[in-house]
Amino acid sequence: MRLLITGGAGFIGSTLATLAVEDGHDVTVLDDLSTGHRDNLRDLTVRLVEGSVVDRAAVDDSMTDIDSVVHLAALGSVPRSIADPVATHVANATGTLTVLEAARAAGIRHLAYSSSSSVYGLNPALPKHEREWVRPLSPYAVTKLASEQYVLAYQQSFGLSTLAFRLFNVYGPRQRPGHAYAAVVPVFLDRLLRGEPLRVNGDGLHSRDFTYVGTVCRVLLDAARRRVTHPEPVNLAFGTSTTLLELVASLERAAGIVATVEHVDPRPGDVLHSQADDASLLRLFPGIRATPLDEGLAETVAYVKEHL
Repeated sequence: MRLLITGGAGFIGSTLATLAVEDGHDVTVLDDLSTGHRDNLRDLTVRLVEGSVVDRAAVDDSMTDIDSVVHLAALGSVPRSIADPVATHVANATGTLTVLEAARAAGIRHLAYSSSSSVYGLNPALPKHEREWVRPLSPYAVTKLASEQYVLAYQQSFGLSTLAFRLFNVYGPRQRPGHAYAAVVPVFLDRLLRGEPLRVNGDGLHSRDFTYVGTVCRVLLDAARRRVTHPEPVNLAFGTSTTLLELVASLERAAGIVATVEHVDPRPGDVLHSQADDASLLRLFPGIRATPLDEGLAETVAYVKEHL
């Protein structure tokens, strides 16, 4: 298979690229390196097209001789979208539309897209089923909802084989802490290893469905390889529920370090609880096994100690 990964120099993208190369596939990466890192592709035999998903010429170039696309490129982070909604919209919604148009023109056979559990927003139902109503709380969540619906509309309007995944709090090796919009696991782990207090927003009882990046990428690669398509969004998580305080305890076990917790104000735009209904995922990918949180965190800690 000849696979294009947009955002392939990022955390999830480079993990997917590594897995695809090890599996014997030809990989092209499109990344403007604004949030991705060239180092993530070191020692990988991939074709790197350095450019943005809103640059149609770069996108067209990256789709030369491609069978399937996994579209991961995005500006992540709820706080970043609140600080700059327009930039998030352009990168995420306009970028996705640009990728879809280029894929249609190039005759691409399959496209998988990474949406987000943040689209559920104010819906209090647990677990979150894909047919539940959605009510985004942040500009970021709105862009992911718009993008996934574009992906599904291109399936219906143009016959493009597509699959829109809703990702839930992906964590693992290569996820970096050193920027203002870093995710909670790398931030907590970095501070824990440095002996600094872990700053918990609110009371720490809001919960997430943490999903290990290796598991996520195995699903993404299988979807591209088998050209799995579905007319509705698909949650890519396994129905776990871990509070931030429970996450702290799991990190303590993985690192063998006792943490100091410091409670700070809640963040605007954050949902209180997020947990996936995984029935659709398991129907489409019956062989997939969730990585237990303690196992995934142990691998993450080992990676961080060795590389960072």
